[in-house]
Amino acid sequence: MESCGVSSGDLESALTHLSEHGYAVIEGVLSGDEIRHYRNLAADLFEREREHPFEPEEGPELPGDAEIEVYLKESYRISEAERARLMRRIRHTRAQNRGTPWPVAPSDVVKNFLHLPTLFDYDQSQRIWNLVNKAPDFGKLIEHPTVLSLAQAVLGDDCVLADCSATSIGAHTGEGGAWHVDVPLGQLPEPLPDFPLTIQNAWMLDAFTTRNGATQVVPKSHRTRRKPDWGGQQEDGTILTGPAGSVAIWLSNTWHRSGPNSTGNPRRAILCYYSRSWIKPFTDFTSCLDPAIAKSFSPGLRYLLGFSANAPVRG
Repeated sequence: MESCGVSSGDLESALTHLSEHGYAVIEGVLSGDEIRHYRNLAADLFEREREHPFEPEEGPELPGDAEIEVYLKESYRISEAERARLMRRIRHTRAQNRGTPWPVAPSDVVKNFLHLPTLFDYDQSQRIWNLVNKAPDFGKLIEHPTVLSLAQAVLGDDCVLADCSATSIGAHTGEGGAWHVDVPLGQLPEPLPDFPLTIQNAWMLDAFTTRNGATQVVPKSHRTRRKPDWGGQQEDGTILTGPAGSVAIWLSNTWHRSGPNSTGNPRRAILCYYSRSWIKPFTDFTSCLDPAIAKSFSPGLRYLLGFSANAPVRG
């Protein structure tokens, strides 16, 4: 089943559809020039990071690392090279945190605290993290009035950005992603809260079609207050289709996944993930954003990125 989009000028209809069905697609948000600009920026970053992936110095091993490696292998379709890079990133970050291990099994670690694959689908698909630090122009999408007004209507005027990333679902990746709800819901017991904690937005750099890995959702699943089984089957998903320049939006508690891409081209998007102000963000922009870049942003964008939206040193 395909989704039905609304025009960029009909935000009331988009908000109603989002509330009732758990998702919405708004068409015609970006101009042709904007699409080409953001597509070129993303393409350069995808190529650069594939050639020069983030490779931190190795941190010390701990006895529980073997269990983490097993979890990564069982949870994600990743190559041995990506698994090794993930473990180096995990050890590096742990060393920065004074060698502190997690007190729970890897499957129970909040995803905010865990490095996730950059290359997946056995290196055919790709993510770019910390996007605005690498290409500050993407900050304009974060505070775009069409999407920000919807995020604030759902999450409150003081909502913040939990993460900003780019995804490329590779050509001929036939399985699609696992059905899931977004953090922090994966760590919460059922029944899940009856109100959304976060909201995800996918800016379509390429058209989302029924065949090229477009996001799939299960309509009204946000009302079940349940989580899907990781990797479980769900046959009645709706495919969020739309032309390039559209934006797909879904609530964090709506079941969703990336679809299979049976075409010969990648499907690329920019993800802007908003949360209520009192939830820990997926990325701590205040610690990783270049000060000169932060200074160039508007006060509103800086707040969305976490400045003046975190706990102060109290004395």
